[in-house]
Amino acid sequence: MNRAATVALTALAPVSWGSTYAVTTQLLPADRPLFTALVRALPAGLALLAVTRTLPRGAWWWRSAVLGALNIGVFFPLLFLSAYRLPGGMAAVVGSVGPLFVAGLAALLLAERPTTRTLLTAVAAALGVSLVVLKATGAFDLIGVGAALASSAAMSAGTVLTKRWGRPEGVGPLALTGWQLTAGGLLIAPVAFLAEGAPPALDGRGLAGYAYLALVNTAVAYWLWFRGIGTLTATSVTFLGPLSPLTAAVIGWAALGQTLTPLQLTGMAIAFGATLSGQLAPRKPFSSTERNRHKVSMDAMVSGLRR
Repeated sequence: MNRAATVALTALAPVSWGSTYAVTTQLLPADRPLFTALVRALPAGLALLAVTRTLPRGAWWWRSAVLGALNIGVFFPLLFLSAYRLPGGMAAVVGSVGPLFVAGLAALLLAERPTTRTLLTAVAAALGVSLVVLKATGAFDLIGVGAALASSAAMSAGTVLTKRWGRPEGVGPLALTGWQLTAGGLLIAPVAFLAEGAPPALDGRGLAGYAYLALVNTAVAYWLWFRGIGTLTATSVTFLGPLSPLTAAVIGWAALGQTLTPLQLTGMAIAFGATLSGQLAPRKPFSSTERNRHKVSMDAMVSGLRR
């Protein structure tokens, strides 16, 4: 499969995540973020384990636990905590610095040296998301900002480590996704029950909402995400992240009766442009052999012109 198709399929993950807010507010019980995170992760992970019938081996037991904690078990609760404590979309704004985290970690762990274009694109993405979701209401909350930064850092570290460790031989991305979702769900479970108590009573709408979040929004979406990490660079994948708040804004306008101001539309254009820029393949520097060959060709051309 060519690179454009891989990017398009990977992009479906953050697009799906953009529907989380609408599903949560319209279908699910209020004020149960940790239970929602648990239901998203654990059933999806167990279902994928049942389908793949593949368990980790050797070092992949602890690697799966680390990746599951970073990408799911730590990321979900911190993300919900920041969303509840920060005003008007600020959590998404703080979280949009993820590409900068990934660029730094990729330089340390993957030898992917960030270019000036990468850094400017990351700043543009954060600016665009800010214009789309930031509202001047509510009070600034230091704990909320810290939780948003920590959630972004956790997901960024999980993305880079997923790229660095790859997959065991003979194991596909579906099994790897199941390992991480199960590990993350098991980490969330005791926190959810201690903080929120017994599960809430659910009607048909709630069951439908949780089924969508577990199957489409988590199992399928994270499979596409981890599959993309295995093929694309970590930086390229993380630049697809702004599609999530952009999708949430579009769904809010189309389905929930929310308005989009000219400033928000400008922010959407900036963020989407940054996402596209982040998918441009980096220009590879010439090797010494290629430089010498290029120099010989230029010398021969100059010599021919002189004749």
